[in-house]
Formats: sequence, structure tokens, C-alpha cells
Amino acid sequence: MIDELKNKRIFEKVGGSFKLSALIQKRMAELLEGSRPLIENTEGKTMMEIVIEEIIQDKITPDYTSESQKADVPKL
Repeated sequence: MIDELKNKRIFEKVGGSFKLSALIQKRMAELLEGSRPLIENTEGKTMMEIVIEEIIQDKITPDYTSESQKADVPKL
């Protein structure tokens, strides 16, 4: 188990276990599709460890806007 997941801080940072799980899944899918990791030194780390480190370093955060709010935002 990844030690960072034993600490409640990461769950509080994103708003709970469900939101953390969704964020991890979304980011892992992006990495599988070819996105580059947002942290340095990923050598020897699993994809899960990379995503957790990105969350801890505030490189990724949950998007709390709803789909209807996204539709109202003009595209640039």
C-alpha cells in the first residue's frame, strides 16, 4: 500500500475518498493515453505512485464544476 494513502490529509485535500478515487482514475487514464507525468523523477514508480505524488504536490486537483456550468463557459 502507498503510505500517503494512510494519511487522512490527502482525502481531505480532494474532498473525500470517492473524489480521490475518481481523480486517481481520471489521471491514470490520461497517463495511459500518453500524457506526461507532472512530477520530476518518476523512475521506478508505479503509475499510482506518480498520480498520488501529483496530488500531494498540487499538480492536479479535482474539477468541481458541473457539466452545465462547463457548457456556460465561453470557449476561447
